[in-house]
Amino acid sequence: MRATCEGEEVTPTRFDFAFTRPYRLVALPLGITPRTTSVRLVDERLEVRFGPWSLRTPLANVTGWEETGDFAFLKTVGPPHLSFSDRGITFATNGDRALCLQLATPVPGIEPTGRLRHPGVTLTVADPTALAAALAAARAG
Repeated sequence: MRATCEGEEVTPTRFDFAFTRPYRLVALPLGITPRTTSVRLVDERLEVRFGPWSLRTPLANVTGWEETGDFAFLKTVGPPHLSFSDRGITFATNGDRALCLQLATPVPGIEPTGRLRHPGVTLTVADPTALAAALAAARAG
């Protein structure tokens, strides 16, 4: 799909989530599958789709990121998870590798009213390094 921005066609940059079998089996009944999950950078926005959950924020709101991983299965499997220590949201499809984004202004994502806002987002995309490079390129303009 292409979007138009001031007469130019903009192709979204898409990053797929990396599913491991145990995570995939638990996520399937929740509607979280490779077809219903993605991270997209489009029209100066970050868009996360995770089954029925979604999160959007302007790319300018992303102030930093770091690669992370080695997550506990029970703390990350299934629907998005809320960190009780910092209110960050984790969209996990494996426990191995992820990119953790820091946000200037917290955004809604885990519940439908939007009252609970997240200052950080962790994404277990297949290539966290490529997502970091795309964010850096978008920041550079």
